[in-house]
Amino acid sequence: MDAIEIKHFVEAALLAAGRPLNIDQLQDLFDGRMEPQKSEIRTAITTLSDEYEGRGISIAEVASGFRVQINVGMADQLHKLWEERPPRYSRALFETLSLIAYRQPITRGDIEDIRGVSVTPNIIRSLMERDWVRVVGHRDVPGRPEMFGTTKSFLDYFGLKKLDDLPPLADLSDWENLRVQLNLPEVEEDVTTDTAHITNLPELHPQDSHDDPAAEKWDNLAVSEWPDPAEATEAADPQSDDEEPGASASNA
Repeated sequence: MDAIEIKHFVEAALLAAGRPLNIDQLQDLFDGRMEPQKSEIRTAITTLSDEYEGRGISIAEVASGFRVQINVGMADQLHKLWEERPPRYSRALFETLSLIAYRQPITRGDIEDIRGVSVTPNIIRSLMERDWVRVVGHRDVPGRPEMFGTTKSFLDYFGLKKLDDLPPLADLSDWENLRVQLNLPEVEEDVTTDTAHITNLPELHPQDSHDDPAAEKWDNLAVSEWPDPAEATEAADPQSDDEEPGASASNA
């Protein structure tokens, strides 16, 4: 196959898949006798990306591979194509997800210590049902509490290739800026939760994990492995935050 045929085939595959495809997956789609080199597939993707420049679609590289997606500027005009309403997030859920993303591996107790309120089982369940969060281990302390980390699905959903691509977040009071940068819908305010005083969430720096082998281990685990399909057992917890509306219902 020549370069043009490879490019056309890769483009068709990315459009048909409806999900990210990595180089190996794209290569496997070709007939064995015409299978191009990985470098040729990468060249085809680069060419397509250049051709899409200035158009309404683009090729994005996320944790699971490459995908064709519409540009943010077109999404508002095309929302009528989707009958389902966009998911709504409570501030409690969004802050919990932010803490897991920036401080993983982290236990529910750690999250509660930082936020100053209890984390309802409904919030953790919602994040796990969306396949954004998974149990990555248990802390070696009495009770062996579960430690949570993000998944490849989390990175794919937010258009990230790795955790280091997360925008800086100085503290939880900066959650609105983070919501805008990740292109999330409006967040429902929890009138009972005040976290403006929380300032002990450090920015994520890529070089921080290089000096700490344990941190590097967890970074690699959270980014490079698919989520464990086994459901985590939820611990009993006092009710404090407003429960996430429709958390057990279908999530987009």
